[in-house]
Amino acid sequence: MEKKRILFVSQEIFPFLPKSEVSHNARKLPQSTQENGKEIRVFTPRFGCINERRHQLHEVIRLSGMNIIIDDHDHPLIIKVASIPAARIQVYFIDNDEYFKRKNNVTNEDGSDYKDNDERSMFFCRGVLETVKKLGWKPDVIHCHGWMTSLMPLYIKKMYNKDPHFADTKVVYSIYNDTEGFSTEWDPRFADKLAFDGFDESVTNLVKTPSMDAITGAAVAFSDGVVQSSENIPAGLQSVFDNASCLKLNYLAEEHLNKGLNEFFDKVIEEAVLI
Repeated sequence: MEKKRILFVSQEIFPFLPKSEVSHNARKLPQSTQENGKEIRVFTPRFGCINERRHQLHEVIRLSGMNIIIDDHDHPLIIKVASIPAARIQVYFIDNDEYFKRKNNVTNEDGSDYKDNDERSMFFCRGVLETVKKLGWKPDVIHCHGWMTSLMPLYIKKMYNKDPHFADTKVVYSIYNDTEGFSTEWDPRFADKLAFDGFDESVTNLVKTPSMDAITGAAVAFSDGVVQSSENIPAGLQSVFDNASCLKLNYLAEEHLNKGLNEFFDKVIEEAVLI
């Protein structure tokens, strides 16, 4: 029997960025999933504060060189890679000078959100999918961590659903108590940018007001499974989780998370087979 393939896509991963709930889970869960007999790949943005020399990042020339169009502008896609030796995990980094070569990750020096965080999310999610295609690696499940991955379910279910590489791919979205960089609404033109990308009104109507609650709601609407990954999440996000029609995994303490999530992946895959 072939190993099931789980693609982890995270806004941040320890030790490349400081430890947080998101970065800690994105470090530990791929390792435990791999130890449970599944094949994994891991992707994250190459934020400017990541020390390339210390973490030994290097560019993967054969995967770099594509351009991704966002809002009618070309943006070069650069792929870098590094390892977490203790976990036997290789991490792929999505890079672009305009979007990610900044001192801070998701906010300005004064704490205000970057005004192009919507485009950075679009570029990151599309960059991951195009790179995975180039790798020739077909994931059974994509597990998304952090709001920068929130557009992944939309792309899989509405844009890449006819691509043989992702036709059977399921998406699991984790909701965290993490609003840094998303304290205000995204660009009012966000729905138009999605329309330019090829999304129809079944998607754009969900994000006419691009708040975090609305974007998370759209992500969950197009997911096959949703996980409450923080014990306490804002009321709006809690409502999104509670009202989700897909498979749900309630918050689990860390000592139960590895086993619970591994079983949840199996359930999402099995449910897809039954349908």
